[in-house]
Amino acid sequence: QVQLVESGGGLVQAGGSLRLSCAASGRTFSSYAMGWFRQAPGKEREFVAAITWSGGSTNYADSVKGRFTISRDNAKNTVYLQMNSLKPEDTAVYYCAGSRSYFPTSSGAYQYWGQGTQVTVSS
Repeated sequence: QVQLVESGGGLVQAGGSLRLSCAASGRTFSSYAMGWFRQAPGKEREFVAAITWSGGSTNYADSVKGRFTISRDNAKNTVYLQMNSLKPEDTAVYYCAGSRSYFPTSSGAYQYWGQGTQVTVSS
């Protein structure tokens, strides 16, 4: 069992940066692939980024590639999402999630979810 708590969201101007953190409880954190998803009002939840259990491989949605970086520190049971060059269209609730699969992009492949943190980018 893994419990996830996100933090680091907030209001930022376009072009700015934020770093989201996701703290996990449970001794098996390092065995899970981790992902970040987001959901804007009136839209479906979408994949943002994922990282393997070791941190050796990452995957990004085309919309954030080159601007966002996912990383993890297994010693701290934490996964991060560094978001640079933010755009108004990045405004959404951001969720971290854990999966027993390799590092899927489908939300259905994730078994554990945090409660989400709001990111608002003003123009």
